Amino acid sequence: MSDFRTKVNSGKVKNRAPAQMQITAEQLLREAAERQDLTANNMAVVTNKVNDAEEYQSQLRLRRKGFEDEIRRQREHIGTWIKYAKFEESNKELTRARSIYERALEVDHRGAHLWLKYAEFEMRNEFVNHARNVLDRAVGVLPRVDQLWYKYCYMEELVGDLPKCRAVWERWMSWRPDDLAWASYAKFEMRCGELHLAKDVFERYTACYPGAKSFLKYARWAEHDARDATLARSVYERCLQELDAEDVTPKVYKFFALFEERHGEHERARVIYRHAVDAFEIDAEGGEQDDMRKDLYKAYVSFEKKYGDKEGVESLILSKQRAAYKKKTTADPTDYDSWLEWAKLEATHGDVASTRDVFERAVANVPPASEKRFWRRYIYVWINYALYEELEADDIDRASKVYKACLDVIPHRSFSFAKIWVLAAKNHIRRRDLDAARKVMGRAIGMCGKESIFSEYIGFELALGEVDRCRALYGKYLEAYPSNCEAWRKYGELEASVGETERARALLELAVSQQELDMPEVLWKAFIDFEIEQGEGTKARELFSRLLEKTGHVKVWIAYANFEASAVGEGLEAARGTYEKAYQRLKEEDLREERVLLLDAWREMEKSLGDSASVAKVEEMMPRRIKKKRMKTDASGVELGWEEYYDYAFKDDKKAGGNLKILEMAAKWKKAQQAAKAG
Repeated sequence: MSDFRTKVNSGKVKNRAPAQMQITAEQLLREAAERQDLTANNMAVVTNKVNDAEEYQSQLRLRRKGFEDEIRRQREHIGTWIKYAKFEESNKELTRARSIYERALEVDHRGAHLWLKYAEFEMRNEFVNHARNVLDRAVGVLPRVDQLWYKYCYMEELVGDLPKCRAVWERWMSWRPDDLAWASYAKFEMRCGELHLAKDVFERYTACYPGAKSFLKYARWAEHDARDATLARSVYERCLQELDAEDVTPKVYKFFALFEERHGEHERARVIYRHAVDAFEIDAEGGEQDDMRKDLYKAYVSFEKKYGDKEGVESLILSKQRAAYKKKTTADPTDYDSWLEWAKLEATHGDVASTRDVFERAVANVPPASEKRFWRRYIYVWINYALYEELEADDIDRASKVYKACLDVIPHRSFSFAKIWVLAAKNHIRRRDLDAARKVMGRAIGMCGKESIFSEYIGFELALGEVDRCRALYGKYLEAYPSNCEAWRKYGELEASVGETERARALLELAVSQQELDMPEVLWKAFIDFEIEQGEGTKARELFSRLLEKTGHVKVWIAYANFEASAVGEGLEAARGTYEKAYQRLKEEDLREERVLLLDAWREMEKSLGDSASVAKVEEMMPRRIKKKRMKTDASGVELGWEEYYDYAFKDDKKAGGNLKILEMAAKWKKAQQAAKAG
């Protein structure tokens, strides 16, 4: 036990310190390579010299024994069998070699590589019948291995036995092989000079595999190998006629058109391209089929650039745009913007029928939800359709039918569109059918009832001079919208325009007495302006007084003072009195900015109507603008920091702080200093 431990420990490295002389990995590899070269040079070539036949047979037995031992160890290793057979073949032991191949086939008769080696052995040694027998057995066992059939056909053609070679081809074709096998059979017939038999091969090929690929191969062979343009054209035509539409790829049209182009048939090629562009969507992206569409489109563009004119190129571009819009609308039928763009394209470059077809298909896609936001773009499709019929197609009656159809589609109980009602009524007016226009607007008031409907309807009747109808419409308008100041104002203007002053005054009086008004300042201004136009200064003054009882806004005071200063008012003194009264009211309410606005307007009036003394008096009342600081807080009262702001200091304010008095004294001292320097 101690000796064992000593032996084990003796292999361990005791000194782990680095050596004084270090060796790199590169040096180690270089020394190893040098030693290998030296060993190879010093080795003597071992040769076995055979002196007689007995010694030769002894050597063969030793090699055979080695192969047999190897086969016993690895019986399934086909490489060993092939080496064994090649060894016997090299020693002219052909019978032994054949026996070895047969023994190997018993181990693996499904190996195509072994059958090929066996057949090549027989062919090398010119045993044609043996090779034929081997290949016949091989294709019987493995009929789906193309290499065996190719080797069989090659051997028969090589020995010049064409009938047997053709029989082999026929046997192979009965198994319905792939495309290359049929093409090879046709090439064999071409080498034999049998053009009609090659044609029959392709006919059988297209019947066996009826598809675009087989027809294209047939047509290419007919054009380039058989040199028969008529046959090639008939093959292309048969492809388009016999195959289903989904089986015909863009590649077929492309090659057919290129064939016609090569043979100078440019019109036929153009017709083929146009038919292909109409049949396929050439703007799609992604996928093999879509790549073929792009190739077709590029070929068509190249053709038109070489042989076409400007109209042909434009037609091609339009076809692509149509395909793009078709794809968008198919993916999303409610994409009304795409429908409108498509219709605009057809209206610009197409005919009336195609444009109407696009519009009809667009309006057939009714929005699925009964919400107005989904219907807005849809209604614009109807409007563009009607305008196209009236303006471009010059069919105003059809446009009227379009408007009627649109109104029938809209769910008016949920919502409605005033625009479509107005456009439909205007269309009837252009058709000189006033009764129909009035009926449409009447329905619009009952089913829609928007303010724009009343305004447009009143505008129609006013343009026609129907004042009584306008009064009736204003009555319904104000019943529906009693707080609409604009309606009251226009109604009053209507009565004033026809000379009904008392009716206008009564209407405006009724209007300002309403409890709720959306813009009462507009209505009061219209009422006051009406009285001023009529020269009724007293009534206008009363209106100002009534208005000031409701509101003390600075603009009302300024307007009141300007009224007094005008020709209808009581003069400049009355205007000054109004300004003074307004100034005192605003001062009591502590409205500093409003007082500044009032003083600015007063000063402008004095500059235009008064004298220098009156102007100086107003300027003496003007405040000083001073900068102050205050604590800024948010909605919850939290302090956010100090901020600066501007305030106005009026001289006549009673509650002036100490700081303000100091500022006033400083200002007076500064003026005195300036006056002393000037003196």
